[in-house]
Amino acid sequence: MTEILLFSGMFVAYAVFRIWYPETFEACAEALNTWLGFGNTLVLLASSWTMAMAINSIQNGKQKKTTVYLLLTIFGALFFLGVKYVEYTGKFHGGVFPGDNFAPHGEHYGFLAEVPHAVLFFGLYFMATGIHAVHIIAGVIVLTWITIRNMKGHFSAEWYTPVELGGLYWHLVDIIWIFLFPLLYLIHS
Repeated sequence: MTEILLFSGMFVAYAVFRIWYPETFEACAEALNTWLGFGNTLVLLASSWTMAMAINSIQNGKQKKTTVYLLLTIFGALFFLGVKYVEYTGKFHGGVFPGDNFAPHGEHYGFLAEVPHAVLFFGLYFMATGIHAVHIIAGVIVLTWITIRNMKGHFSAEWYTPVELGGLYWHLVDIIWIFLFPLLYLIHS
């Protein structure tokens, strides 16, 4: 519930500022790479599937398959974080920072210097995607712990609660991205 409240607050802030500065949000979304965001969406959807398959596998007593699906889920999470790193690095090289250091320049980001309140959009962007990334890192840690325990034979068709709870957390992280992607990346389309 705390996670839902946390992200709900960000979504409310987004909605308020989006209503106040619609042109700013549309212009700033042009600086985001929609294809990278879409690719990351597909990666997280695939990782939700692999997580669901991990739960199904352990429910059927297939520990080795569960391990494979958990590792695929973790790989998807790490891939997502790698793409976020590429996105963040590009923005930082272009002077797109949250807060007082916002000084966009260059071919891809220079136009943002003329967009009023662009720093507000990118403050929300970095806050929302950054907190989401922290939750993905937490998910990787939890899923790694679950994978190790599964490999040691701690879970079976009779008891698999941690796997299922890890899956619920992972699906929540994915659902949050399903909201973030269109709100941030697709508002200009």
